[in-house]
Amino acid sequence: MRSKLIAVAIAAGLGVSSFTAAAAPQRTTTAASSSEVELLKAQLSALQAKVDELEQRTDAQSEINVSTGQAVEKATNVTAASDKKFAALEKAVNNTTLSGRMYFDVTSIDQKNSDTGKTNASGLGIDVKRFYLGVDHKFNDIWSMSLTTDFNYVSNDGETNLFVKKAYVQGKFDQAAVFRIGSTDMPWIPFVENYYGFRYVEPTTTDRLKYGNSADWGLHLGGEIGAGKSLNYAVSVVNGNGYKNPGRSKGVDVEGRVGFVPFENMVVAVGGYSGHRGQETQLTDAQNTAQRGDLMVAYASDAFRLGAEYFTARNWNNVLTTATDKADGYSVWGSVAIADGVNLFARYDNAKLSKTLDSANKDVYYNAGVEFQVTKGFKLAGVWKHEKADKSVGTPAPLHVQNVKTNEIGVFGEVRF
Repeated sequence: MRSKLIAVAIAAGLGVSSFTAAAAPQRTTTAASSSEVELLKAQLSALQAKVDELEQRTDAQSEINVSTGQAVEKATNVTAASDKKFAALEKAVNNTTLSGRMYFDVTSIDQKNSDTGKTNASGLGIDVKRFYLGVDHKFNDIWSMSLTTDFNYVSNDGETNLFVKKAYVQGKFDQAAVFRIGSTDMPWIPFVENYYGFRYVEPTTTDRLKYGNSADWGLHLGGEIGAGKSLNYAVSVVNGNGYKNPGRSKGVDVEGRVGFVPFENMVVAVGGYSGHRGQETQLTDAQNTAQRGDLMVAYASDAFRLGAEYFTARNWNNVLTTATDKADGYSVWGSVAIADGVNLFARYDNAKLSKTLDSANKDVYYNAGVEFQVTKGFKLAGVWKHEKADKSVGTPAPLHVQNVKTNEIGVFGEVRF
């Protein structure tokens, strides 16, 4: 551009010189020529200054354009990276859920031992029997993971405990094949709880009498079969000592369940357990195998619930002893909605805990109450409970039947989100 402008300027100068010469022929002098040359030089110098200024402006604008382009590109890259990070964070948040559940009560207990009179369990107290806090994360349509902590405080023992109840990786390959590795629900107790519906008031009979674990460490497989989910099953191969004691043992225990759903809300289920309950180690041999058989028939809807559970056990508490023993028991429960958010409920348990070694070892339990749905996720129930536990003792001599009677009345609650 610069050379073109100079050429134009020279041409213009030559034109002026020619015009001047033609206008005054024969009168051109040396002084006049010098004056014209000086004028032309001045014009060229001014023109050169303008060209230089124009080039500087052009170069400056080019630098501005380049800088602006680089800034725009950098901002675009930063925005893209931020959008990518935000999308990843949003996906992680959307695929992660928090949950919680608390069981609490404010009650008065009156407990009497036939040998010693009123016990230290008597009195007024506040209990937080369970507080579960859970985190679940879904990686994709198949794989996910879950963690649930278990906190409890019971006033009569004055101790606060914190455990990991559930910690597992899940692969859901189909509704009929859900596989879990770690600690999670066992096949029987949580299944019965779903139909019973009042776990916050009292555990189910096998759980209350310690003839089973609600969760344990191991491998778990379950699912629902059929278009109408008419069949369900679960099987667990576990350590056997419960979620609170994930220690090693010489072998593994097995618990399983099969349920049949003849129509909506109705179920007939059978189950069983076999193993050494985590008590057989490399240095301690088991003398017996603990076994348990289960049966449940139940119906559960919003209007009412009705169900019955039966269990039979062999050597459950005699794994390490040479003696053998048997136990069995049953539980019957029901509830009915009498108004919107108001339910009446009752339950009766009866168990023989040592049919061979101590025929007097029996437990009878029942409760009754009214439940109020305070708001979504919040229930309160006014409850009365009674338990009578008998067993043979030799202190003070002679051998006789000792019974412990417990009456409890108060308010029980469940909060969940």
